[in-house]
Amino acid sequence: MVQAEATPADPRLGRPDAAALRPRADDAARIEAYLPSPCVQNHAANLMPLADGDLGCVWFGGTQEGIADISVYFARLARGADAWSAPVKLSDDAARSEQNPILFPAPDGALWLLHTAQRGGDQDTALVRRRISQDNGHSWGPAETLFEPGEGYGVFVRHPPVVLASGEWLLPLYRCVSVPGRKWVGDADISFVRISGDAGHTWTELPIPGSTGCVHMSAVRLAGGGLLGLFRSRWADFIYAARCDDRGRAWSAPEPAGLPNNNASIQAIALADGRIAVVYNHSSAADATARRVGLYDDIGGADEAPPAAAGRTAFWGAPRAPMTLAISADGGRTWPLRRNLEVGDGFCMTNNSKDGLNREYSYPSIVQTPDGMLHIAFTYFRQAIKYVRVSPGWVNAGTR
Repeated sequence: MVQAEATPADPRLGRPDAAALRPRADDAARIEAYLPSPCVQNHAANLMPLADGDLGCVWFGGTQEGIADISVYFARLARGADAWSAPVKLSDDAARSEQNPILFPAPDGALWLLHTAQRGGDQDTALVRRRISQDNGHSWGPAETLFEPGEGYGVFVRHPPVVLASGEWLLPLYRCVSVPGRKWVGDADISFVRISGDAGHTWTELPIPGSTGCVHMSAVRLAGGGLLGLFRSRWADFIYAARCDDRGRAWSAPEPAGLPNNNASIQAIALADGRIAVVYNHSSAADATARRVGLYDDIGGADEAPPAAAGRTAFWGAPRAPMTLAISADGGRTWPLRRNLEVGDGFCMTNNSKDGLNREYSYPSIVQTPDGMLHIAFTYFRQAIKYVRVSPGWVNAGTR
């Protein structure tokens, strides 16, 4: 991955009208906008349709991931509106970097916000926190720690809970595990789920066997019954898939799912017609000509290089481009329909947004609204959150 072939930033960035929805100049079937933000860096968006018909989006913003000025922000696209609202800050811990926010409309009508809170660049110190809104995100209750430290530090969220056929809630989680004597770099991270049968008051933890290196599980209910979990790979090789019955208890070990992964986040949903859609970077370590040692090289010196005899090590720095939408009609076993949302060199050898060097498209979120439209948000150059709206049929003009 070379820095020479720079992808120019969209000229709409920074303009007062950037939050307004507009058709793309070369594709009238695609509507776009940039969410407004006061922050230098904006990353890790998550979209969610709200009970009042609005569309909500949360993300984290500040100076740079891992620094304590990183907070959670929330904006909404009101029903029928032609622009995103101004953002509202929903977290502000002066000692922790607050990351990976998600929205969850609970069956009882409450809207949950979940996010992580870590000390500096040490993901193995993370906690999961919660706030609850009773009015679709217009006001929020106090911040709480959802899982107490006694249940383990380093627990991360990335995707919202799934309500099972039984009515129980299944929350995909992963744990950032540090190797004794070394700073966290992701080599030993594992995934698991927690299931609640009492609306989130208590949780039972269940493992994902053989999940070392597989994180950010995006769980979806399959039309024919059962669950599919798709994972980001710390090895930057493939998207991995695990399967389970409707109860969410006994998961298969993750296996390659037929799409590449670059050690960056993905998100999948079940479409109204029963197909599965996933948004991801169609790239991997095989596309990289350089690599980072760790995620937080920019904020405190490079992480220690993994010992040569330590086995597989997390691969950082694979290109975070293109940003691709794929659709499967067989429960995530094959992905014949694919179309790129953004293309570029995906340069991400730095997470520094102040100098404008990063050119990644990453951390996508996708939802479908009752009108059938797909709504997608993702990180644009680590400077902004970009929003795109297309129909499911839009992907048909892509690679087959």
